[in-house]
Amino acid sequence: MNFPHPLVPARLRRRYKRFLADVEMTDGRTVTVHCPNPGSMLGLDMPGAEVWLSPAASPGRKLPYTWELIRVGDGLVGINTGHPNALAEEAIRQDRIPELAGYERRRREVNYGVNSRIDLLLERDGGPACYVEVKNVHLKRSDAAEFPDCVTARGAKHLRELTAMVAAGHRAVMLYIVQRADCRRFSIAADIDPAYAAGLKQALQAGVEAICYFCRIDVTGISVAGPLPIDV
Repeated sequence: MNFPHPLVPARLRRRYKRFLADVEMTDGRTVTVHCPNPGSMLGLDMPGAEVWLSPAASPGRKLPYTWELIRVGDGLVGINTGHPNALAEEAIRQDRIPELAGYERRRREVNYGVNSRIDLLLERDGGPACYVEVKNVHLKRSDAAEFPDCVTARGAKHLRELTAMVAAGHRAVMLYIVQRADCRRFSIAADIDPAYAAGLKQALQAGVEAICYFCRIDVTGISVAGPLPIDV
């Protein structure tokens, strides 16, 4: 996934009210930008950090930029939670996620379960459908990418919906997309959300699958690169 327009460098001053951040542009101006991330962003909101912004698609939008990347150590981390679904679909289409290869049709945001929409529905003739729920990951502690970075009742609901799809004879997959390349494994942040950790354990026991892939990131784009071992 390439960014449609060159990203603009800045430095973070503060992130607040979940969806807002103040940044210092290279000319010294302070600008308020859109922060497309409802999570806690633990470890990703350090004042003074280098950040990169995408220009607003509409010139009349109230906030002129969207925050996309932040530098952490020697690498970049993607903070936009709107990208993983597109990243996953692109990788599946290009056969870069072998566990999800061999499906003839892909559909996004399909209604299923109880007032839910599956991120990706994969279908093929003569076989069960595959329901793929995609989660964005950017938290890192020690050498592990971890999910979630805050309590997620919605995420626990998705696990129950996937479990119901398995019971109905379909395939169900929890796909974690890590928007950084500096982790050696993936694990669940059970101390942050013990209910989600318990829900995932129950879902795996019921036949839901879990896979995790990390991304390569630079200021021109983001792409799914390779698998991370899952430690639950």
